[in-house]
Amino acid sequence: MTFALDGLYIELIGLLKLLNIAETGGHAKLLVDEGLVFRNGEVELRKRAKLIPGDKITFQDIEIVIVEQQ
Repeated sequence: MTFALDGLYIELIGLLKLLNIAETGGHAKLLVDEGLVFRNGEVELRKRAKLIPGDKITFQDIEIVIVEQQ
């Protein structure tokens, strides 16, 4: 799946909430704290990591590629 970015970046927990991968902000933080979210193939532990076009986020069998909004 792709996510069209409207702006310069989106924070990781914001993306997880927006796409309904996490039910709440607290749930999103927990997923990140437990090392279940990957950014560009590596575990991402920064909850507020700024995602930019070209980043690839993976959680379980879900893969999200951040792209610029056209």
